[in-house]
Amino acid sequence: MKQRTIKKPVEAVGIGLHKGVPVKLRLEPLAENSGIVFYRSDKGITIPLKPESVVDTKMATVIGNDGVVVSTIEHLMSAVYSFGIDNLRIIVDNDEVPIMDGSAISFVMMLQEAGIEELNTPKKFMRITKEVEITDGEKFARLKPSEKIIFDFEINFDHPVIGREKREFVFSTKNYIEEIARARTFGFLREVQYLRSIGLALGGSLDNAIVLDDKGILNDNLRFDDEFVRHKILDAIGDMSLLGANFIGKYEAFASGHHLNHLLTLKLFKEHAYEIVEFSKEEMVFAKAFS
Repeated sequence: MKQRTIKKPVEAVGIGLHKGVPVKLRLEPLAENSGIVFYRSDKGITIPLKPESVVDTKMATVIGNDGVVVSTIEHLMSAVYSFGIDNLRIIVDNDEVPIMDGSAISFVMMLQEAGIEELNTPKKFMRITKEVEITDGEKFARLKPSEKIIFDFEINFDHPVIGREKREFVFSTKNYIEEIARARTFGFLREVQYLRSIGLALGGSLDNAIVLDDKGILNDNLRFDDEFVRHKILDAIGDMSLLGANFIGKYEAFASGHHLNHLLTLKLFKEHAYEIVEFSKEEMVFAKAFS
């Protein structure tokens, strides 16, 4: 299996979740071994996608360089990761990736429009060789060896619409598009009201998030019965993109979020609990996952 980029540049404009201003997003192909980089066109600053670039995880995954940041990268990176893209330039003209409809499906459609280009250099995978785990009370996130690429997530919210949800997702690009990509981010009305009082979530609306009050949801309906845990898987896939390669193993989590996911990527590197592997198409059972 070879490294991947996109065949042609694609562009979109959307609203930033927190500032509520228009953001232009452009995706451009890059040559092999270039990796994935963000570029702030309004600042002339490049930010490489790697764990060391993460500067904040409170409200979203935020990367930065030289005091310049790009926020809310997880939905876009979830889609990029699901297509097995290794080399890509992501250009934004503000400090947020546009929220679009609160899921990853708009970014999936951009990548489908751009097309996927296979390059001449073998693709590298990160095979998990031993279990690593980060805990915070009952919350945890872990990576462990597996012959399949799996995301297993459980959440538990004291809310009548959510409650306890658990889903095991066996990864493939096709499964991602059908089962995960359309799951929207969600938040509670009381939190939205507070965030707006401090100048955040100004671009949030019922068009780009599931909003819940104390009794139910304010949106018309859910896209999936378990849309909440599906979105947490979407986020986790995006956060794992900071590893710099698609991993072979099992991700498991209970009530994890961007912060624990980030700490997990750092611990994986610190403990060197992985090996870098390349596969020919003939022996690569994972090639089907990205076809």
